[in-house]
Amino acid sequence: MANAEECREALEQFSRNMAKSTGDARKAAALDRSLSCRITDLDLTFTGQLRDGRIQDVVSTPGPPAEKAAIRLTLSSDDLVALVNGGLNFASAWASGRVRLEAGFRDLLRLRTLL
Repeated sequence: MANAEECREALEQFSRNMAKSTGDARKAAALDRSLSCRITDLDLTFTGQLRDGRIQDVVSTPGPPAEKAAIRLTLSSDDLVALVNGGLNFASAWASGRVRLEAGFRDLLRLRTLL
């Protein structure tokens, strides 16, 4: 099981990856939306803002998110690290229920190019 610091680093790496993206992925990362990442096995939630192609203003709080973010990701700590490192395919993890992504329909269509 990854720890909270490893999860924070994975989110920071994902943010760096988005900042380097081009084409359709760059357009998808250009959203300005609130974001939450619920780490189920650590009972921890990271919240921040997806803005200017990066995840900004990230804070962690124990338990579920206090407010409903526009984009919500729920997964285990190991799955977050594996997704960012390329060891876990998002589509298969989502289809099997290991990863849950919730957002508005338009946002989901745009986000699919990132994941």
